[in-house]
Amino acid sequence: MMIKLFPFNSIKKATLTIFFCLLSGFAFPQAESAISKQSFSNFKKYYNASKFDSIYGMFSSQAKTSLPFEKTNAFLHSLKSKYGNIESYNFTAYDNAFSVYRTEFEKGQLLINIAVDENNQINGLFVKPYLPETSTVSKRNTTAMHLPFKGEWTVFWGGDTKELNQHAGVEFQKNAFDIIMTNSANKSFKSNGKTNEDYYAFGQQILSPCDGEIVVAVDGIKDNIPGVANPLYIPGNSILLKTKNNEFVFLAHFKQNSIQVKQGDLVKQGQVLGLCGNSGNSSEPHLHFHLQNVDDLLQATGIKCYFEKIDVNGTTKMNYSPIKGDRIIEAKQR
Repeated sequence: MMIKLFPFNSIKKATLTIFFCLLSGFAFPQAESAISKQSFSNFKKYYNASKFDSIYGMFSSQAKTSLPFEKTNAFLHSLKSKYGNIESYNFTAYDNAFSVYRTEFEKGQLLINIAVDENNQINGLFVKPYLPETSTVSKRNTTAMHLPFKGEWTVFWGGDTKELNQHAGVEFQKNAFDIIMTNSANKSFKSNGKTNEDYYAFGQQILSPCDGEIVVAVDGIKDNIPGVANPLYIPGNSILLKTKNNEFVFLAHFKQNSIQVKQGDLVKQGQVLGLCGNSGNSSEPHLHFHLQNVDDLLQATGIKCYFEKIDVNGTTKMNYSPIKGDRIIEAKQR
């Protein structure tokens, strides 16, 4: 099973994210927990006093390994220089194991997300702007989309509800797909699944779903051992593609050193972008695919993607958005 979390800043800008943790698949209450309440209170106290070493002391051992004190200290100094002290905060919700706090600083308002383990240690923390709800975002794509691969693949996550799609609660990727390859027994790997090469998706060509311009292309991040994700750079090797209708296609978890395009390239539908891999916050080789309305992930809202003509579980469907469990293939490939 793939376990991922994607709350991160734009990969074009200086990040406000400290680090990410692999937390998913658990149920959490919607009331603020006592542990989270105490941890955030301590965070505010130490932050306002500029005791960043004390904040670092609250990190779990895994978090300290992922992000050394020098980087944490630099981030907190930058945050304070830009926004000043914390004046007030309110717990708003739980989101994928993170307690979300709407936080009023001296110079602006941010959302601080914090994950705390049973030992009262911080193992996940990130910061993003507070964005009011907007109803101006398109509900679906206007650019004709084709499947970004050859052959039949299986939708692992897809749909509009959290039961069908773990991405549903994250604004910029709420309509995302995680897609794998499976055999007739619905297994995604052969042998014992201990190497990436055991997985049917690994090394498969990933194609451009439409014509467009490459806005971001990230390569060089090593592939994970199956079952061991990389929470430091969640998307791994990835591509952001701008369509002629100013929609943005995000594809993630490419194989290391396989991406064949660069920023500024104009690509055609069906052109090979790279190979499917297992980089980033991914526990097995697969493709993450979603559409969004702007290039900045912090400002973006997900757009529901409908593919022009695909075969779904053996039946041809027009203008269809796949859901969890669908076996899909471009219709013309049958």
